[in-house]
Amino acid sequence: MDEKAFQAKLAELMGEISTLPKAEREKLEKMAQKTKERHQKLKKTVGDLQESLDYLRLSIKYLVFDLEATRRENRYLRKMLEEDTSGRDDDSSHG
Repeated sequence: MDEKAFQAKLAELMGEISTLPKAEREKLEKMAQKTKERHQKLKKTVGDLQESLDYLRLSIKYLVFDLEATRRENRYLRKMLEEDTSGRDDDSSHG
């Protein structure tokens, strides 16, 4: 049920409650108000959770980017070391 449908059903319920005798009406109005408050709290919690998930997704993208950059850098440094080592071997054999 989307927000608009929930609000419409709640308004409909409140309209029905208003036609009841006072003793029953007060009890049900309190219950309806608590339901509305819980719904708002749940909606806020879901929004906060969505925001946290978005932040987590972004953090993971940065971590993957960093990991890939580190791997590229490691390959480059290994290649430099291999070239340096093979160059020294050539120089030492002539000495």
